[in-house]
Amino acid sequence: MSGHTGDHGGTEVLDSPAEGQTELKRVMGPKLLLLFIVGDILGTGVYALTGSVAGEVGGAAWAPFLVAFIVATITAFSYLELVTKYPQAAGAALYTHKAFGIHFFTFIVCFAVMCSGITSASTASNAFAGFLRDGFGMTDEWPDGSAPLLVIALAFMALVAAVNFRGVGESVKANVVLTLVELSGLLLVIFIGLYAVTQGKADFSQTVVFDSPSDKSTFFAITAATSLAFFAMVGFEDSVNMAEETHEPAKNFPKMMLTGLGITGLIYVLVSITAVALVPVGTLSNPDEGSALTQVVAAGAPNFPFDKIFPFIGMFAVANSALINMLMASRLLYGMAKQEVLPPFLGKVHHSRRTPWAAILFTTAIAFGLITYVVRANGSEEGASTVSLLGGTTALLLLCVFTVVNIAVLVLRRDPVEHSHFRAPSILPYLGAAFCAFLAGPWARSDEQQEQYKIAGGLLAVGVLLWALTWVVNRFFFAKKTYMRDPEELDDPDHAHHG
Repeated sequence: MSGHTGDHGGTEVLDSPAEGQTELKRVMGPKLLLLFIVGDILGTGVYALTGSVAGEVGGAAWAPFLVAFIVATITAFSYLELVTKYPQAAGAALYTHKAFGIHFFTFIVCFAVMCSGITSASTASNAFAGFLRDGFGMTDEWPDGSAPLLVIALAFMALVAAVNFRGVGESVKANVVLTLVELSGLLLVIFIGLYAVTQGKADFSQTVVFDSPSDKSTFFAITAATSLAFFAMVGFEDSVNMAEETHEPAKNFPKMMLTGLGITGLIYVLVSITAVALVPVGTLSNPDEGSALTQVVAAGAPNFPFDKIFPFIGMFAVANSALINMLMASRLLYGMAKQEVLPPFLGKVHHSRRTPWAAILFTTAIAFGLITYVVRANGSEEGASTVSLLGGTTALLLLCVFTVVNIAVLVLRRDPVEHSHFRAPSILPYLGAAFCAFLAGPWARSDEQQEQYKIAGGLLAVGVLLWALTWVVNRFFFAKKTYMRDPEELDDPDHAHHG
């Protein structure tokens, strides 16, 4: 839900002196930065995936969130080293390029980050449709995979495209308001849990019950659920784009990013413990009963109308997430077209609105295809839930990107810089690369979740096809090479990903 909209494209960030002095205004003190990071991580993930995670491991739904938090924090150390070492806002594609210098590889990382934005926004669209259904009490009439849900999700995505086309001047202040809305929803769940305890309604013995539907060992059940829960922790990597707008980034950034991760990790663990203590896992993980957190609110405080209000809070939480992710994806696609590694048509800008309309149409078309494919698959009996397929694909793409970033940190230690910067304890990038690579593997997915590879592979295939097409046209019609001309200028690649 990052409130920062990747507008650096207009502010060309020149190679700056060591202190990272650029024309961008340093507006964020530690408190605002902390709120930004918390807001960036909170969002669709916990609102949409709590039920699916409980479905994988039973009552111990807090464990995958805890493991995801640990892996995310280890990777955050790598990002902190890179962002304080190279303070221009750029993200994973630039780090990859500095470390390996292979243009096609940089492009694939960049395209994977863009795709994860689209899958994340598509997850949010489906979650939005689910909350709308809960809000208007249509749970029985509109089961998962039904036409009305598909229509709502597509209409919502079209609305996001329209807002994106108009141009979004989202300020950090709007971001603060929406963060507080999301936070209030999750704190409401935790407080209702505490209230239910005083009423003797909560059964905490459930929270230590491991129960995997596929009879997997506990280790693999937690692994499969962690690869899903990881979607709820992403977002921390976007905040690196705020480095140039933060006071004393080398000092404030590490403290605030790790505090932000800690706060969100704690909230997620408390929310999942509350959910399992109040609602039987079978009901919680059954989407036909309504969204998991709506059920928790209804069960914990049946005499209060919280369950009527909660779906609307959920709609807010996921709407902002979708908007910023689509904004990031379209700007990144536009950046790649400008670098002439994708068809130049995708770099077209509307003459009066000054927004990249061709890139917005293209990314929205991909999102439409994804939503339709996944909702229809979900209508079948064996299909995994829409949200867990799309959220899981987002996590899969980002786990691959994070594996590369963790390795890049180690490679770039051979490239000393003049100024002092944060340095991650040496063991962490190795652990980060190993954990992220492990969680990206097929063994870390249940049978229904294997479909994520098809979706991720299909998306990357589109990128490779477009690269090949551009290569042929550049080579045979314009007699020029196809390569990343200046990865520094990619419009904030790693932007706004939001769990």
